[in-house]
Amino acid sequence: MPTLTVTAKGQITLRRELLQYLGIRPGQQVTVDKLAGGVLALHAKAPHGLEAFAGCLPPPAKALSLDEMNALVSDAWAGQRK
Repeated sequence: MPTLTVTAKGQITLRRELLQYLGIRPGQQVTVDKLAGGVLALHAKAPHGLEAFAGCLPPPAKALSLDEMNALVSDAWAGQRK
C-alpha cells in the first residue's frame, strides 16, 4: 500500500497509479466522502453539461472536408436533404 506525505500546506499528492485506479484524469474534480472510522472515500466527479457531452459520440467513419460540410449545410438549408 502506497504511503503519502502531507506537505506543510496540508496537501497530499496521489501517485499516478492511484489516480488511474480511481479513473481520475488531470483537471478533473473529485468528491470526498467522510466514512466511519476516519476513512475518506475519493470519487471522480461525474462530468455535466457540455463536458459530459464532449467525446460521448464515436468518431465519424470519414472526416469531412470544410467544403463537404459547407455543401451539406447549404443543401439542408435549401431543403434538399433531410
